[in-house]
Amino acid sequence: MDELDRNIIGLLGADARMSVATLSRRLKVARSTIQARLERLETTGVIAGYTLKLGEGARQGRLRASVLLTIEPRAQAGILQRLKAIAEVERVFTTSGRFDLLLQIACPNTQVLDQVLDQIGTITGVRSSESLIHLSTRLDRAV
Repeated sequence: MDELDRNIIGLLGADARMSVATLSRRLKVARSTIQARLERLETTGVIAGYTLKLGEGARQGRLRASVLLTIEPRAQAGILQRLKAIAEVERVFTTSGRFDLLLQIACPNTQVLDQVLDQIGTITGVRSSESLIHLSTRLDRAV
């Protein structure tokens, strides 16, 4: 990736609906160049898709939490299979350090969050968990 690729990604990160023509004008390169770069970035997996980013208005009424899990050795595949069946689990990350997995969870209320945490705690291979409830977003630079 060169500077042009990073600039394209930066502009699309701010507005995924930006047209090729607008990208071309802003970056002062030919439309065909932008189109070719986009196709290459998509084919190589740098750009996996185009999406929208929900604002705080859409997140209201959703309780978000991060859950840190310590798991038994060689239990990850089975645990991931079970986590995929829990709709409130949005993302699962492997981590380094004290914890093995980091889960991102979204629930409509504390009762559902409590049920989800209980459900996660009963999964075979989960040794321990620690939950962090998200209170407010102070900075969000996610692309």
